[in-house]
Amino acid sequence: MILCNNSCLFPHTFFLAGIPELTAVHIWISLPFCFMFLLAVTGNGVLLFLIRTERSLHQPMFFFLAMLSFADLVLSLSTVPKMLVIFWFGATAISSYSCLSQMFFIHAFSAVESGVLVAMALDRFVAICNPLRYAIILTPAVVAKIGGMVVLRGVGLTISFPSLAHRLPYCGSHTIAYTYCEHMVVVKLACGATTVDNLYAFTVAIFLGVGDMAFIAYSYGQIMRTVIHFPSPEARAKAGSTCTAHVCVILFFYGPGFLSVIMQRFGPTTASAAKVILANLYLLFPPALDPIVYGVKTKQIREHLCKILSPNQIGPT
Repeated sequence: MILCNNSCLFPHTFFLAGIPELTAVHIWISLPFCFMFLLAVTGNGVLLFLIRTERSLHQPMFFFLAMLSFADLVLSLSTVPKMLVIFWFGATAISSYSCLSQMFFIHAFSAVESGVLVAMALDRFVAICNPLRYAIILTPAVVAKIGGMVVLRGVGLTISFPSLAHRLPYCGSHTIAYTYCEHMVVVKLACGATTVDNLYAFTVAIFLGVGDMAFIAYSYGQIMRTVIHFPSPEARAKAGSTCTAHVCVILFFYGPGFLSVIMQRFGPTTASAAKVILANLYLLFPPALDPIVYGVKTKQIREHLCKILSPNQIGPT
């Protein structure tokens, strides 16, 4: 039985160790991290600017894309700068409340991003399976309500993570063998009972991850059933191309995300370099690659971007 005194209270400071086993090459690891961070900030910033300024992009699909870009920006800005400070200067200390704030932003906006991907699947489902009623079903009011529910659901399900972690006693090491404060990584440092934290975190992960992916899979199943009955190959190819970007983004988000969750909850208690790098890719890949995918695969975005870069050019490229 662990006897606790005042030293077991929630610590004033945690220490983020970075990537175990690779501390000697942190400076080199920081280069791709920095590059992906710049891609994420620039790409998502450009997407938000285009969607905000171009009236022709004021459509449900692009509204959800703006939400996705904003969530990606928040995830990047709340985690990567501290990672780079660790890699460049070895400044591993993070105040407890900064750690809890980072924990909230990571989980809340990951949940929001998952909800946005569900909303985008719904948008594609209506556009392809019921195109004549698209404008009637996805009115601006309905789209705004969907966006509001996505945000409220994401924040509501994850807002208790920081308070759950804060209530636990911490009488051992305060060193987090990661580059950011994730809920279960912090909880594993506690010396008290963590059953409630484990069950709640697992329930939220199943509800958001499995539930959202099931809805997305169902939507795309219906889309495929509709597309294969299209009369011409050209129509099938056009319908498929409108979904390609969304499918890529789904893979970028859920692939590393599920592997990271599984490794953190069921893997060894010690953090290996591979385990930490995978957890970092979960936060780095989607924000960096999502704008590129949508910029390449979405004709309207390409055309408006070309207008900005080449204002004297006549007509779309």
